[in-house]
Amino acid sequence: MKTAVIILPTYNESRNIKELLNRIIVVSKKIEDWIIKILVVDSSSPDGTAEIVKEMGKYNKSLHIISTEKSGLGQAYIDGFSYCMENLNPYVMFEMDADLSHNPDDIPAFLNKIQDGADFVVGSRYIKGGSIPKNWGIDRKIFSILGNLVIRFGFMKLSITEWTNGYRAIKTWLVKEHIDTLRGYTGYVFQVAFLDNAIKSGAVVKEIPVNFIDRVEGSSKIDSFEYIYQTLKYVFFHSTFIKFAIVGGVGFIIDFGISFLLIEIITTAVWLSTIISAETAIVSNFILNNKWSFKHKKISRKSGRKSFIWSFLKFNIIASGSIIIQTTAMTVTTNIFGLTYWYIYKVLIITLVIIPYSYFFYNKLVWKENG
Repeated sequence: MKTAVIILPTYNESRNIKELLNRIIVVSKKIEDWIIKILVVDSSSPDGTAEIVKEMGKYNKSLHIISTEKSGLGQAYIDGFSYCMENLNPYVMFEMDADLSHNPDDIPAFLNKIQDGADFVVGSRYIKGGSIPKNWGIDRKIFSILGNLVIRFGFMKLSITEWTNGYRAIKTWLVKEHIDTLRGYTGYVFQVAFLDNAIKSGAVVKEIPVNFIDRVEGSSKIDSFEYIYQTLKYVFFHSTFIKFAIVGGVGFIIDFGISFLLIEIITTAVWLSTIISAETAIVSNFILNNKWSFKHKKISRKSGRKSFIWSFLKFNIIASGSIIIQTTAMTVTTNIFGLTYWYIYKVLIITLVIIPYSYFFYNKLVWKENG
């Protein structure tokens, strides 16, 4: 049978930990085909959390505990992952809060998704059947919902509804592959970083609905402002879409500059100027996207000349579509409204049409197979 280890980071959870552990143990006994173990990673809690766990461990050999320094949620999980891989031989590791906000009754649903082929299962509050507490204030609801939306659109991964909830089941191969990278994220942004890295490595990500329960005992450890800052910073510097948009901005400057030179200075026909400027920008975009935006699935000559040529051909077919769209749109708008504000039409066409069109097809067709 395969082993699943439920990792519980704790700091001053003496009023919650006994009930949580008892509930997990009860659920574990009902699960067939899995060996369930529990690892508490206690960050030197002064309230006696570790002593409660050690006492319970005398009567349940599936319960383990390690004590660490208080260094943030991410570091607690890194310590827990490392201990598990060295001592418990897990096939799957769970992330789970120790404040009773995550319902142990959901554990079988996570494991079912794993058995169905998922590599990374997230408990989502934002799909049918999931929920956030009704008694949350409007500010907290907005913070939670808007925060996840910003991340979803920042990464342009709209199919994944939940990025911040810490109730997850993760196959060990993903932990092994990314643990060194994740060591740099000690706080709550660790959750966003891990999911992002898993997606970029080709993991099959699935969601199950969970009903988040607000803690009754103890206090939250989240520093909201620090969390918001770190999350936005992470998304900005790691989002493929944002990098793509920046590259698009560089391409726009090239496109716009050449158009201005040809149309205003040399007085070349609009249709010809547009073709020349757009094609030059497209070549620039391909080079920069391949080396930066889609670096994690870079098209390389090492993969074979035919593969590289085929990828480049697909890129140019899609790029031709953007040239046709932009040339047609520019011709139509300038014929209807005149040349006076051609640059405004160009900005709108590139921003609202060309960039979304290009990102979708480049990401799905050109670089997809290299992930």
